[in-house]
Amino acid sequence: MEWWTEVQAGMIGGIVGGGVGGILYGAIGGGVCGPLAGKGLARRFVMGYITACAALGVVLLGIGLYALVIGQPFHVWFVPVQIGLLGSTLGIGGYFLFRRIYRQHEQRTLAAEEFRRA
Repeated sequence: MEWWTEVQAGMIGGIVGGGVGGILYGAIGGGVCGPLAGKGLARRFVMGYITACAALGVVLLGIGLYALVIGQPFHVWFVPVQIGLLGSTLGIGGYFLFRRIYRQHEQRTLAAEEFRRA
């Protein structure tokens, strides 16, 4: 028995994909976390947030792969696999990106303090 119909798969893909991609990664991930990281602010929030986004992507990918293994039709397993693959890739990539940005900010801060002392 399939988990959802093709029509429902389209609706789930649009709602969840748009919500995850547009809100979680686009608006909050890029629009909020990006400027905060660039200024060296809210490191715990940004790194925790991007880690949670990566984890959500991995969970969705796991659900989709489970559906594939148990023999669900294409329209059932493809939606979570696609969203999960994109979400985990963006989350893991964002984690390393934000980590590098915070390190660079720390290095600039230390260099500025050293310059002031000299």
